[in-house]
Amino acid sequence: MSLADDQITLTNEENVLVSKKEIREGWLLFILAAVQFTHVMDFVIMMPLGPQLMRIFSISPKEFGFLVSAYTFSAAISGFISTLFIDKFDRKNALLFLYAGFIVGTFCCAIAPTYVWLMVARILAGAFGGVIGALVFAIIGDAIPEKRRGAATGKVMAAFSVASIAGVPVGLYLASRLNWHAPFFLLTGLSIMILVIAFLVLPPLKGHLTNAIKNNPLNVIGEIVRNKNLVWALALMVMLTLAGFTVVPFISPYLVSNVGFSEDELAYMYMFGGLASVVTSQITGRLADKFGKQRVFIYMAIFSIIPILLLTNLKPVPHFLVLIITTTFFIGFGARFVPAVTLITSSVTPKLRGSFMSFNSSIQQLASGLSAFLSGLIIQKSVAGPLLHFNVIGIIASVATILCIFIIRKLKVVS
Repeated sequence: MSLADDQITLTNEENVLVSKKEIREGWLLFILAAVQFTHVMDFVIMMPLGPQLMRIFSISPKEFGFLVSAYTFSAAISGFISTLFIDKFDRKNALLFLYAGFIVGTFCCAIAPTYVWLMVARILAGAFGGVIGALVFAIIGDAIPEKRRGAATGKVMAAFSVASIAGVPVGLYLASRLNWHAPFFLLTGLSIMILVIAFLVLPPLKGHLTNAIKNNPLNVIGEIVRNKNLVWALALMVMLTLAGFTVVPFISPYLVSNVGFSEDELAYMYMFGGLASVVTSQITGRLADKFGKQRVFIYMAIFSIIPILLLTNLKPVPHFLVLIITTTFFIGFGARFVPAVTLITSSVTPKLRGSFMSFNSSIQQLASGLSAFLSGLIIQKSVAGPLLHFNVIGIIASVATILCIFIIRKLKVVS
């Protein structure tokens, strides 16, 4: 056999190895996206159910804000606790355990008979669901090289859009035709199937254990808060969350009360917004890898301010105009999150990544809860029915977006 033949054989073997690696990465990202889809849907389904829940339970916007915040505050607490030890476990085992707990919490939402019991169920679901998101991105950081991390993050974050395209419309349809419990029963069954697939398909994910921190777990917190780069990453997540979750929980109630949408028509908003952003999120991820995460984020953040201000000042107009504005809002919302989360994931070394992402998730959930709580305090319901002061929320979200642009320029990639 000639040298050329040897080289051809070697090349073929290399191609096979590359192909197998791509298949493994493909399965990994598919499962992570499926997990992300279900726990995101569990969170976002509460927003379009807002008008129905406020009517059925006779609760105010502030009380509905509490219902949204219950999940996020619970997730914040559990995220902080998991920071102390999550890097000491195989990522697969940690993910399966948390996902099983999330399924139990979602089932409890499905059978909750009253507002108070639904609040308790949301707290349980948040305790597990909030940490899942952090673990998903920690796994991406461990398994995917930095040069492809933006595209991988975009694919997994597209699950948010898929939840809007498929999950939310189906959930709203079931809620309108049956009752508000039905979407949670559907989500419980789907999550059980994904749990079984993840158990069978996911390989052990122990690479981070070679650099795991062996000392007092509380020292992990100290190492995070003493790291200036990580503090900037946390600040970015707080402002980014404030820029989004002051607005998102009250879009549906505002469109129903002020713009003239029916509860059934809300499904179109999530379907069109999700369909657009499932494409743009992945495009944004690839652009971030090619042109730089900071540059792409800055452009997307500036773009996102336009639909924020339009949406929060909407009056009764033709519904096709409303759908154009809401679709643009969801595009901007997802497009700025992809490069931001990719940068945050890359701002920490592997030995701290799981702990930091859990801590970051805790901060994010706390910020989400405070954002929804703040909106609930500012937005008031008039005697005639329409909601008041949503335009103030738009100004707050726009200012937070501008602050994100200044903060992200401070972040550095370390791994």
